[in-house]
Amino acid sequence: MDILLNSISWFLLVGGALFCVVGSIGLLRMPDAFTRLHAASIIDTLGFLMVMSGLIIQTGFTLMTLRLLIVVLLIIFTSPVAGHALANAMKHKNVKPVLHEDKWLNKLKSE
Repeated sequence: MDILLNSISWFLLVGGALFCVVGSIGLLRMPDAFTRLHAASIIDTLGFLMVMSGLIIQTGFTLMTLRLLIVVLLIIFTSPVAGHALANAMKHKNVKPVLHEDKWLNKLKSE
């Protein structure tokens, strides 16, 4: 049973770390602020939840598990609010998303 819990925990830890790396690469590769916000809020939150789930499995039923669950709840409630606040601020600053059609229209106009 201990080997099964350790393998599940390590799977979650490594998977969460990979999701965080992919989200970070997405921040660099995405063309505009809205898609970067999506990469940061969705993918990194999933990676964080996987890492925390792996840590919760590693700690077992202790007081540390309760502390980890409090941190998970904090992130679950604050991450969507922060993403919404950033998107709302971009909307009020008239930040326009880069649309795929705009690139094609600009290319057609230049020819």
